[in-house]
Amino acid sequence: MFALNVIHRPELSPEYAEKALGAAGAGAVQDESLEIFRFQQDTAHKYGLKTTIHMTYASLFSDEVVAMAKHDAQTYGDEIALSLLGLPCKQFREKYNTEDFCIWMFDETTKRRIIDDVFGMFHDRFGFWPASTGSYFLDAYTVNYIKERYPSVKCAVATCWEEGPKAYHTCNNSWYTFMDGGPWNPWIPSKTNTHCPASSPEDDCGIVAIPHLSRDLLACFDGNGSNFGTHPQNVLRGMIYYKRKERYEYPYLYNLIDQYRHLAKYNGGYSYNMMFVGPGWLNKRGRWEAPYSLLAQSYDDAMNYYGSLKKRGELVDMTMSEFADYYRSVHTDYRRGECALWKDILYGSNKQYFWYASPYYRTCLDFNQGGAMIDLRPYAAKLPQRTGIGTENVYDASYPYLIQANYRAGYFTHYAGAGTVKSCRVRYHGREADLCLCRTMARFERTEKGVRVTADPVTVTLDGLDIVIRSVFDFDETTGELCVTREVANDLCGEEVELAEYLTGAYGTTEYQCDMSSVTLGVGGEGMSYCYLGRVVQGDATAWVNIPDIMTRIELHGEGCATSAQEGIAFSPVYHLAASKKLSKGGMTTWLRLQRAN
Repeated sequence: MFALNVIHRPELSPEYAEKALGAAGAGAVQDESLEIFRFQQDTAHKYGLKTTIHMTYASLFSDEVVAMAKHDAQTYGDEIALSLLGLPCKQFREKYNTEDFCIWMFDETTKRRIIDDVFGMFHDRFGFWPASTGSYFLDAYTVNYIKERYPSVKCAVATCWEEGPKAYHTCNNSWYTFMDGGPWNPWIPSKTNTHCPASSPEDDCGIVAIPHLSRDLLACFDGNGSNFGTHPQNVLRGMIYYKRKERYEYPYLYNLIDQYRHLAKYNGGYSYNMMFVGPGWLNKRGRWEAPYSLLAQSYDDAMNYYGSLKKRGELVDMTMSEFADYYRSVHTDYRRGECALWKDILYGSNKQYFWYASPYYRTCLDFNQGGAMIDLRPYAAKLPQRTGIGTENVYDASYPYLIQANYRAGYFTHYAGAGTVKSCRVRYHGREADLCLCRTMARFERTEKGVRVTADPVTVTLDGLDIVIRSVFDFDETTGELCVTREVANDLCGEEVELAEYLTGAYGTTEYQCDMSSVTLGVGGEGMSYCYLGRVVQGDATAWVNIPDIMTRIELHGEGCATSAQEGIAFSPVYHLAASKKLSKGGMTTWLRLQRAN
């Protein structure tokens, strides 16, 4: 099953156009926007695809758009839904006396007022309540309020994958919409925090959430996500196309769609993709050095590709509410994780990431670095994070990281030990190597308890001794633990080596570290408060860190292992956990557990 959501929204007052053209051009902008919306709808229908029409606030004032939506719903089976994007228009600004337009950034009283206003207008125009809604981001307060007041809603666009400092920096430090740390694939959000998948029926907020865009899970993480998505105009903005004779080609776009199809292999036979494109992306004046003719061609070609997959029986087009019903039918175990073993399809390398998201955590393993963990988000904490005016997070809606190799560096840093990463060191005769230096590839399989990812063996040579290491990562969905086995796969002829599994962590949502003074860490019952002195606690019990600011406890322990916990210094404000073992054959197994603290 390859499920597709095509979502269109009639933006009659695109903010970008009003800023560029001024009030005098407002009428022309509306006419153009409506024409482009009609083109998008006609293109989808031409290739046999139904859509979900996200009615914006401005479009609810238009008799013409309302009539279009009703016609397409009756004729093609499209779903008429309600968007909490597209708020800015003359009526909205006059009513709310504000230039703000992001629903999650308002104070809670104003959020409720806007939601009731927009939902009420929708009901007045169509005579029913919507089954779907969405925005770039919907915080838990907003989702819970919508579900309580308007129980018909079963699906929502709830976050935009990896919109954080990278997006901010590539928008000239002006894009104050930080929302890193959420799932890339559909999920059922927790009542406590939208980013976190629900852990039980009691924790289920009552909707199925989908991401704002389907993006390249490697190129987007490493660089600017706005260039790498199944949104065709993203691909044009990234300049990932070429001209052959008189026609432009973009094989990367089709490869990206196919990679999403491939995720069925890792998720019980289902895969998902979405297209969410407002008229502004097909501006008649052109965008990103691309004329309107190319913008329109790319959109037509993308729809044609989806339509051809449908004709071959390889795709099912669904409305958002239809997909919500389908997802709940296949995602019956809340503990089951979403998985993606993702290959580099842009640069042609053998780089490979494994993404995993469950109610316990979201993480990414980089097999170009031996399976090193380069991203870790503690969903088990279910951080009750409020956003908007009047809260401590006016614009930063990101879910905090414990490891983030781009914002807080990974193995490759200018200062040894400063970067956040989880990996393994191999020691012999006073020499040491990190598996981060070993490129490998991985294989995926489902197990009785969850998911297993096995890396191809790598060879580390220290003082003339070849040491072959096989790494196995078991994601236990019954306990939430990550079990890592490092096995010596060759005969060491009696020589003894030491394996040291370690985690260097921090926490935050941007590149900058918060005050670590509230952090405690230790081994077993012996602990210490973080004082930036580089002190170490050693033993053979579980090594741990408690981070009250994000209500998270991290534990690392190993069978027959010596363990340690070490604080950093002011120049390197991180913490280190390690579990090590000396052996001449066999292997070492360690367990990582994240828990809610406080």
